[in-house]
Amino acid sequence: MSSAVCESIRDAFGSALVELGRSDPRVVVLDADLAEPTRTSRFGREFPGRFIECGIAEQNMVGVAAGLATTGFVPFVTTFCVFASKRVYDQVSISVAYPRLNVKMCGAYTGLFTGKTGATHQAIEDLALMRALPNMTVIEPVDAREAALATRYAAQIPGPVYLRIARDAYPVLPSHMVGQAGAWGEGDGDANGRPPFMRARTLADGHDAAIIAMGTMVHTALAAREVLRERGVVARVVAVSCLKPIDEEGIVKAATDTGAVVTVENHSIIGGLGGACAEVLGEKYPVPLKRVGIRDVFAESGADADLARKYRLTADDVAKACLEALAAKESRGCGRSRGAVAASTTATTS
Repeated sequence: MSSAVCESIRDAFGSALVELGRSDPRVVVLDADLAEPTRTSRFGREFPGRFIECGIAEQNMVGVAAGLATTGFVPFVTTFCVFASKRVYDQVSISVAYPRLNVKMCGAYTGLFTGKTGATHQAIEDLALMRALPNMTVIEPVDAREAALATRYAAQIPGPVYLRIARDAYPVLPSHMVGQAGAWGEGDGDANGRPPFMRARTLADGHDAAIIAMGTMVHTALAAREVLRERGVVARVVAVSCLKPIDEEGIVKAATDTGAVVTVENHSIIGGLGGACAEVLGEKYPVPLKRVGIRDVFAESGADADLARKYRLTADDVAKACLEALAAKESRGCGRSRGAVAASTTATTS
């Protein structure tokens, strides 16, 4: 993965909006004085008549979008994640989700990694909030290529969508990692109509434990797999880009095949990917589960790498959690020998 090309996820989002604008005259974009950071300025330059600058009035912006949706437009509401979720939650709930209007809520600057803006701009609970809303689809792309696919998909499906867009550039995953032809294309979808990127996908196979990661944390999960492999542990890495509706079948398969699960997310461990997987597995196939994410705290300003270390979101942290889950699996009388697990744990923590 070190040689992979890095591309900006928000740039891909901005370009995809322009493409949508060219192909679908119903698409309109609403902005809250953040057109440059969210890259929606590109849409505004090409389609000034379909770009609505609402200013720093996010709640009003959602109301405007709801009204546009009732007349047949497909509004994309764009701002930072903290404002697209917490600040407008009542308006999204009552004016968008309740009547199931065709409004697309797009939040940029995800989780801790927001360019040193600190706690006021770190969206660590947005997934939990939006996942709790009936009728809401929740998506966080893995990379730039998937961001473009997700943006187009959001425009195609009826009803409200929350699209979580990372700020920075990340490696573009090679298509062969998905393990099937056309997996990054829109295709025909599965029996439920979901395109491949909306399902839980195995990016790297393994039998000792499953690391289930969301969004850009997939790259950390893949790095953790390499750390584990050096210690004799072969972990499966599963990408989940759609938190709601979550691919329950894919989550259960990862658990049944490996017997231990670690979830990884740039979000609170409460209510996000970790919570969703705990709900699914608690009902359908209980296995040892460790959640890597932000604990029950507010964070602080800092460089991404420093924040990842402080809040235990590094590849080494994921590997450690995986070894703990593996040890719990072994204590139940299955999996590799206890000695091998203990040796791996010692090697990681020494």
